[in-house]
Amino acid sequence: MTNWTSSRILIIGAARQGVALARYLSARGAQVILNDARSAEALQAARASLADLPIEWALGGHPLSLLDGVDQVCPSGGVPLDLPLVAEARRRGIPLSNDSQIFLEASPCKTIGITGSAGKTTTTTLVGRMAQAVFPHCWVGGNIGNPLITDVERMSPPDVAVMELSSFQLEVMSRSPQVAAVLNVTPNHLDRHGTMEAYTLAKKRILDFQGPDDTAILGRDDPGAWALADSVQGALVSFGLRQPPRGQVGTFLHGDQIALWDGESARDLFPVCIIRLRGQHNLSNVLAACAIAHAAGISPDAMR
Repeated sequence: MTNWTSSRILIIGAARQGVALARYLSARGAQVILNDARSAEALQAARASLADLPIEWALGGHPLSLLDGVDQVCPSGGVPLDLPLVAEARRRGIPLSNDSQIFLEASPCKTIGITGSAGKTTTTTLVGRMAQAVFPHCWVGGNIGNPLITDVERMSPPDVAVMELSSFQLEVMSRSPQVAAVLNVTPNHLDRHGTMEAYTLAKKRILDFQGPDDTAILGRDDPGAWALADSVQGALVSFGLRQPPRGQVGTFLHGDQIALWDGESARDLFPVCIIRLRGQHNLSNVLAACAIAHAAGISPDAMR
């Protein structure tokens, strides 16, 4: 685990993620500068929530002088990487990170990461509910709910963390969850990423730092997600409406049943009629959640 004592860390963005990370790092001895373009008056609540810690606040702009003596820069998810302050940090070779990256470095338990252009919040919630039936404690957060860095000290090795990850978070990350899912990749946030290629590369980073013992989950029916199959470095589990080919593990629609294909034969998990979420997109979300749950070692009984 990183020793943060006396490290000088610049956090850009004093919203939910930035405030959580500032508390975590400052409590571990880091010298934290929390920067936001908003005024002190607009950030009264955030400032009050951190009043017990020696946070250095830099508000009302993003002067490049904030980088002097800084060891690491942590832009929050809403901060574009072409912000001059971030661009200058990269030019100077100052490492970038964020709350999700630092959480993965500190987490003592298995972590499931889920990204996609659509459906990731629903799928993350479903996987969290399934995991609750199996693991001593399931922590759900990331791009939804609380940033998981808030609770990392309360986690233990038998637990599991389920995190939703956006392209904004992934584009600066250099660590992958042990179980990583890309549900779909369709045009989205191109105002931020510029091109579809850049957006896809940001999504792909959830897989880039996995190893041979890790598992990737990809949507077979989405060309953007399935195009990433060649990037998988460990095991692959897929999901889609039709049965996977022989030798490939995945979930599919087997008549009126959600089913798991182990590469040779099918096992029915539960009937489609018990799914309360409506719409074809939610059927895909359920198939994804079951594939992710299987990859994480969650039993079929817990998926119902």
